[in-house]
Amino acid sequence: LHHSPWGNWIFALGGDKESARNAGIPVNRLKIGLFVLASTAAALSGVCEAVLSNSATTTTNFALIFNTIIAVVIGGVLLTGGFGTVAGIFFGTATLAIVQQGIGYTPFDRNLSSLIIGVMLLIAVLMNDTIRKMATSMSTSKKK
Repeated sequence: LHHSPWGNWIFALGGDKESARNAGIPVNRLKIGLFVLASTAAALSGVCEAVLSNSATTTTNFALIFNTIIAVVIGGVLLTGGFGTVAGIFFGTATLAIVQQGIGYTPFDRNLSSLIIGVMLLIAVLMNDTIRKMATSMSTSKKK
């Protein structure tokens, strides 16, 4: 995205909408275009899923979506947006997969996996909040 004007516009829009507008970026057109692009990708993935599974329901992959959100949060991406790395997401995904598969090899109940993942998610959210507060206080102290 950094190598095209359109990608730079997206980063500018994500950083600060008013600054992007002041820089001459068509903010409303760009937002609508991004929503159209995202919804088209979602529709295509839904069609592919329906074709592969020979059925279509609205809750087909709820567990997959939930696991994706958990992996991303464990990987360090803030739920409020703006921060995160591909390496962090990879780490979060690997951690989640190891925990889910590891529980399967223990004599414990499979429902324990959900409990452990829930605790991991809670810890990740609390850590993200703490890191965000630390970053905010550090940037505030640098300005003084």
